[in-house]
Amino acid sequence: MKKEAPLWQNALKGMAMGIAEVIPGVSGGTIAFITGIYEKLLNTIQAFNFSLIGTLRREGWRALWRQINGSFLVSLVLGMALGIVGGGFGVTQLLENYPQLLWAFFFGLILSSAIYIGRQVPRWGPAELLAIALGAGLAFYITVASPAQGNEALWFVFLSGMIAISALLLPGISGSFILLLMGMYTYILPTVREALETFEPRSLIVLAVFGTGCLVGLVSFARLLSWTFKYYRTPTLALLTGFMLGSLNKIWPWRNVISYRTNSKGLEVPFLEETVLPAAYEGEPMVWGVLLLMLVGFTSVFILERIGSSQ
Repeated sequence: MKKEAPLWQNALKGMAMGIAEVIPGVSGGTIAFITGIYEKLLNTIQAFNFSLIGTLRREGWRALWRQINGSFLVSLVLGMALGIVGGGFGVTQLLENYPQLLWAFFFGLILSSAIYIGRQVPRWGPAELLAIALGAGLAFYITVASPAQGNEALWFVFLSGMIAISALLLPGISGSFILLLMGMYTYILPTVREALETFEPRSLIVLAVFGTGCLVGLVSFARLLSWTFKYYRTPTLALLTGFMLGSLNKIWPWRNVISYRTNSKGLEVPFLEETVLPAAYEGEPMVWGVLLLMLVGFTSVFILERIGSSQ
């Protein structure tokens, strides 16, 4: 019988997923996959259905806790919450001061993750080749699509939560980047910070509505992905590999801002960017630092893979 990972390890994996989700272009699903908990997470999420009511009535709370894999889920969610809160504060500073170094690390991480997931495909037939092409094409299109202006109405906040959390489960497609495309990233992230810092009523309402949308989207999309893994496993793996390869454009270390927008706080934030070579970068390119961080990100996957395979 497979030995369960200690709860502190699940929490650390959740923390890494949470930090990844704060960064546009990086997916928590990537971290889940390379640490060996991806399908376990999908199966745990889809356990939330109406049969839980019957389990509770017939067998009690302990059976219910086992059915939802409660210890695994709680430790993972607590870790993710810590990662999101810490990432919301720390990553903001890194993006403002050393963006090219941060992107370099995640570029190496995503590239090696794509290689890792591609190695899980036992054979590359026409279906798998079509799937990887579709995944790469869709992800690349998302990276070059123009962000929308966004909408601060609560119904749109709910919809944003549903869509963004669905991207959490797709390696290579970041929930934060989906929020960016919907024009909601520069509204949701500061609002979450304000809710945690000041408990301002409007911010708390937005946080609650967004969280409810996330919950609905998470349960629905997990069931779909579990079904595809069950019946179309190799094309699904190829599709996920394509998603990651296509997303590399978004996390290229050298990108110049070509237009800005004003957020809900009245501050100017980047709106559209273009990828450039180091010589055309408008800041300090830090070429050697970027290459070093790419290498660190690339090798990190093999460390995470070793941790995941040991369980």
